[in-house]
Amino acid sequence: MTKLRIAWVLVALFVVTLVLLPFQLIGLAFDLKMRRRIPRYWHKSACWLLGIRIHVHGRLETRRPLMLASNHVSWKDILVLGAVADVVFIAKAEVAKWPIFGPLARLQKSIFVVREEKRRTGEQVNEIAARMNAGEIVVLFPEGTTSDGNRLMEVKSSLFGAAAAAAPHTAEKLVHVQPVAIAYTRVHGMAMGRFHRPIAAWPGDIEMLPHLLGVLKEGALDVDVALGEAIDFRAGDNRKHLSQKVTSRMRRMLIRHLRGREYDAA
Repeated sequence: MTKLRIAWVLVALFVVTLVLLPFQLIGLAFDLKMRRRIPRYWHKSACWLLGIRIHVHGRLETRRPLMLASNHVSWKDILVLGAVADVVFIAKAEVAKWPIFGPLARLQKSIFVVREEKRRTGEQVNEIAARMNAGEIVVLFPEGTTSDGNRLMEVKSSLFGAAAAAAPHTAEKLVHVQPVAIAYTRVHGMAMGRFHRPIAAWPGDIEMLPHLLGVLKEGALDVDVALGEAIDFRAGDNRKHLSQKVTSRMRRMLIRHLRGREYDAA
C-alpha cells in the first residue's frame, strides 16, 4: 500500500503540474499577475497530496512592501508558505541548478542571489525592491540554512541587507518585515516530540531522495505557521537591531508552538 500511495501522489502531482504549467508560462511570458497566484494553487495541491495539514495563527500583514522573515526547517517550508500566501522566495543562486526544485523555483520567479559576488549586489537589491514595490511578498530565511526543527539557528543579520538596501528604493522609504515561525508539530495526529521531528526537518547532511520518500511514507504531517506583528524597517535603520527584533519574535513563537501552547498573535 505504501508503494501504491507514493506512486499515486507522484502521478497526481505530475498531472497538477501539467495542468497549471501552460498558464504559468503565459503569465511569466507577459508578466501577468496570475503568475503570482498560480504557484499558490500548486503548493496547496502539493501539501494536500503529501498530507501536510497547515494551521495558520495570526494574520498576514496587509501593508506593502512586505518581507516575511521565517525560520527554515525543510524544503517543505516552501510548499507551506507558498500555500499560505502568494509569495516569492529569495534563494541561493545554486538552487536554480538543483534537479526538480531548480525548475520549480524558476517557474515561481524566485529571486536568486549570489552572496559572494559584491559587484552584483546592487542589481540583486534593485530586483528585490522592484518586486516588493510591485506588491509581491518576498520571503527571506535569515538563518541561511535548515535546522533540525527543534530550535532556531543563529540568524544572520547580514541577510537583512536585502531589506536595508531595498528600503530607500521603495515608495515610502520603508519595508514591513513580518516574523514567521514554522513548527512541525504532529504526525498522524500524534504530538511530534524531539525524537520524531527529524521526519519533518531536512538538515543539510541528509540526502534529498531518502528524505522525500520518508515524507511520502508518513503521509500525515501537521504544521503550525505563526505570523507575528510586522516591524517597520525604514531607510537608515540598523539592520542588526532589525535582526534582534525578528529573532526574538521568531524564537518566542516557535517555542510556544513546539510546546503546544496557544499562540496569541497580539
